[in-house]
Amino acid sequence: MEDQKQTRFTFEIDNFSEKEASISSQKFSSGGCEWFVRVHPKGDMFDDHLALYLLVANPQSLRLGWKRRASYSFFLVNQLGKDLIKINDTTCRLFCAQMSGWGRSKAVPLKKLQEKGFLEKNKLIVKVEVKVVEVVDQGDVTGKETFDYGGFQVLYSQATSLSKLFANHPNVAVNVRQKNQRVKTTYMNILLDLIETLDKPPHSISETELSNTRSELIDLTEAGFKLDFLKTKLEEVSLERKKTNAADDDGSRVQELEKQIKNLKAELNEEKVKSVSSDAKVLLFEQTVSDLKDVVTGLKDEMSDLKDVVKDLKDELNKNEAKSDTSAANGFSLLKQTVSDLKDEMLELNGGVSNEMSDVKDDLSELKDGVLVLKDGLLNLIRKLNKEKDKSDTCAAKVLSLEQTVLDLKDELKKNESYLKDELNKNEARSDTCDAKVLSLEQMVLNLRADLNKDKGVVCPWEVLDYEK
Repeated sequence: MEDQKQTRFTFEIDNFSEKEASISSQKFSSGGCEWFVRVHPKGDMFDDHLALYLLVANPQSLRLGWKRRASYSFFLVNQLGKDLIKINDTTCRLFCAQMSGWGRSKAVPLKKLQEKGFLEKNKLIVKVEVKVVEVVDQGDVTGKETFDYGGFQVLYSQATSLSKLFANHPNVAVNVRQKNQRVKTTYMNILLDLIETLDKPPHSISETELSNTRSELIDLTEAGFKLDFLKTKLEEVSLERKKTNAADDDGSRVQELEKQIKNLKAELNEEKVKSVSSDAKVLLFEQTVSDLKDVVTGLKDEMSDLKDVVKDLKDELNKNEAKSDTSAANGFSLLKQTVSDLKDEMLELNGGVSNEMSDVKDDLSELKDGVLVLKDGLLNLIRKLNKEKDKSDTCAAKVLSLEQTVLDLKDELKKNESYLKDELNKNEARSDTCDAKVLSLEQMVLNLRADLNKDKGVVCPWEVLDYEK
C-alpha cells in the first residue's frame, strides 16, 4: 500500500527559552497511523543543539508486524509562516515496532536560535512534512527483519544503536569501500558489538574481551572505518580497569592489614587483662610487705620499751645496794660479822641479778640479730619481688613463711617478756627481803642500845673506840 500524499503539521512552543525538559506536540494523522513531534529545547545527546524527532504515536496499539516507510523534513518558521531553516533527511526511513521514531539530535545550534526571527515573542514554531511511501498494517515477525541504513543492512533491533552512532559520528563509514553487502553488514555488526562492550562498566570487562576488542578495532580501521573515538574509549576503559584492579588489590591488602590489626588488638587486650591481674597481685603483696614492716617497727618499739624497763631495774637495784651499804657501815662492830654476812649475801644476790641481766642482754642481742636477719630477709624478698613479679605463687608462699616466722618471733618475745617480768618480780622480792633484814638489824641495834642504857654501865674510852671501829 502506498500513500503519496504529503502531510504538514505545525507546532508552536510559547516561552521557549524557559523550557528545560522535552516537549511533545499534539498528534496528527498520516499513512494510516498517528504521529507526533518531540522537541528537546536544551538538546538531547548534544546540549548545544536543538534536537527534533518524529515518532509514531502509540506503536503498541498497532498490529504485529506493522511498518511505515516515510520521508520527512523539519522546518523552523517565523510568525508569518516563512521558512527560516530546513532540516532535511534525504533518506527514506522505516518506522516499525523496533524503531518507532527518527530524527536529528543536532538539528540546529542553539546559538542560531538567538538570531532575528527564530524566537519572536519567545515563541518557537516547528513545522514537519511527512510523506508515507509504504504502509504495512500487519506482517510476519521473525526478529531477523533488516532494513537499509546508510548502505548497511541491519536488524530492526539495531536501528536505535545505529542511529546514535551516525548522529554522534556522521563520518564513521565514509571511507568504507567494501561492495559486498554481507561483508559490510558483518563489519557493522562487529562495530556495534564493540560499542556495546566498551559501554559496559570497566570492571565487568575481562582481559580477553579487551584483547579481542583491540584486534577487531584494528581490522575495522583497516576496512576504512574512522574509529578514533573508540580507540580513545578503549584506552580509557583499560586505564580505568587497571585503576580498579589496583584498588581491589589495595582493598585486599587493607582488609588483610585490618584483620591483623584486629588480632593484635585482641592480643593486646588479653595482655592488658593479664597485666591488671599481675599488678593487683603485686599491689597485694606490696601491701603485705608494708604490713610486715609495720609489725617489725612495732617489735622494735617493744624492744625499746624492754630496754627502758631493764634500765629502771638497774637504777632501782643500784639504789638498793647504796642503801644497804650505808646501813651496814653505820652498824655496830658487834654486828660486823652479821653485816659482813649480809654483804656477802647481797653480793651473791647482785651477782645473780647481774648474770640474769647479762642473760637478758644476750637474749635481747639475739632478738636484735633475729630482727636484723628478718629485715635482711624482707629486703631480699622485696628485691626478688621486683625481679620476679610474675612468680606470684612462689612469692605468696615466701610471704606466708615470713608471716609465720614473724608470728613465732612475736611468741618468743612474749615468752621473754614474761620471763623478764618474772625475774624482775623475783628481784623485787629479794630486794624487799634485803630491806627487811636491814630494818631488822637496825632494830636489833636500837634494842641493844636500849639495853645498854638500862644497865648504865661504865664504858671505857678504849672500848668505845674499839666498838666504833
